[in-house]
Amino acid sequence: MRRLFALAIICGLAALPAARAEDAPSPEALKAAQELSALVSGDTVNQMSAAMTAQIWPNIENSLSAKIDAATLAELRAEFEKSVAAFANETMQSSPAVYARNFTVQELREIVAFYKTPTGAKALHTMPKVVGEVMAQMGPRAQAFQQELNAKLIAILEKHGYKN
Repeated sequence: MRRLFALAIICGLAALPAARAEDAPSPEALKAAQELSALVSGDTVNQMSAAMTAQIWPNIENSLSAKIDAATLAELRAEFEKSVAAFANETMQSSPAVYARNFTVQELREIVAFYKTPTGAKALHTMPKVVGEVMAQMGPRAQAFQQELNAKLIAILEKHGYKN
């Protein structure tokens, strides 16, 4: 049952509904969101890819390095980095529509204006690093959190008569 909860959480997140047609942004909002996305995407994608690689690759390398030669490991890393970058770029392609659904045209213009200031430019460059550091701190805690959450959910089920 414990694994069931982990699977249910993952499936539940994956099954979040996509945007409905009536949520489609206006052309004006989409245009402003595309401008924002263009500002955000460049350095952010590179930093996201580097952060994901730094966080995930060491585990892969540790599990494989004793079993395969250095050339194969290098080829695997190159493919990993290329795939992560492609994934990040693909993910960012949907960002204008997301921005446009969550911000008004005026808000989008204000955000773009902010990102064109020195502080905004620094935020664009620095925030992916900050988020990467925060995510890296979450990684070691994730398994313990999952176990704690599973225990709490199982306790509630058992309280209501559902047994493992």
